[in-house]
Amino acid sequence: MPKSTKYQAKHPDEAGYIAYTPEEDAVWRDLYAAQADAVAAHMARPYLDGLAKLAIPTDRVPQCPDISAVLMRETGWKVDPVPALIGFKTFFGMLADRTFPAASFIRSREDFDYIEEPDIFHEIFGHTSLLTDKRFAAFSHAIGVAGLAAEKTDYAWLIRLYWFTIEFGLTRENGVLKALGSGLASSKTELPWALSGEPVVRPFDVIDILRTPYRIDIHQPVYFVIEDLDDLFAAADRDLMADIKEAQQLGLHAPMYPPVEKPLEKKAS
Repeated sequence: MPKSTKYQAKHPDEAGYIAYTPEEDAVWRDLYAAQADAVAAHMARPYLDGLAKLAIPTDRVPQCPDISAVLMRETGWKVDPVPALIGFKTFFGMLADRTFPAASFIRSREDFDYIEEPDIFHEIFGHTSLLTDKRFAAFSHAIGVAGLAAEKTDYAWLIRLYWFTIEFGLTRENGVLKALGSGLASSKTELPWALSGEPVVRPFDVIDILRTPYRIDIHQPVYFVIEDLDDLFAAADRDLMADIKEAQQLGLHAPMYPPVEKPLEKKAS
């Protein structure tokens, strides 16, 4: 998560609706169109099923109350607009309350191919589909509950489990590698990259994930494949704080990416 942003939060009216401009609606329309074919071809079935349930508009920015109505019916979750940047404590607290925090702004044309901070396209198009599934919703809730019990020094460890599953997880369907995570669904270039055979692919393992550092501004050099989604859902019942302590004792793996000071091509999200 970047520490600052040029974007300003957009504020809803009393009914929870935000007045987006025609240009902002056009950006959403074009982002959706740019991702639609790749998502249909490469995203896993739980994501695609959720997308169908939501019936997200293709020609305008969706509204949180409309998305929340579907989520509440399916899993008891809702979506609330938040400022462009929120801290880990706020993020975990909202997940524990079964509320997904959605940045209320949409990227400008200037940032069409890449934006470092999450915007509403990433939040709604990327995240909310999985939240229609009770199993993924329960896992997200477990991350939030663990975050409330964590110390500040634990946050960076816990968020890795969310990052490498809900954001950038992979799975396999009928022997074919598929993308599962929201960061892949909303990324024009990282979705094909993740499935290209170029990055390292490792089996899902909670301790291994907690020990794996990542960067937000590049394509991931390593992804974790959840062969059986029940393995992910079982993690919701683990003692995640004990897992974090074990990972801390073992220490971080060596990063699989160059140091920050070296120029890198940014990923598109």
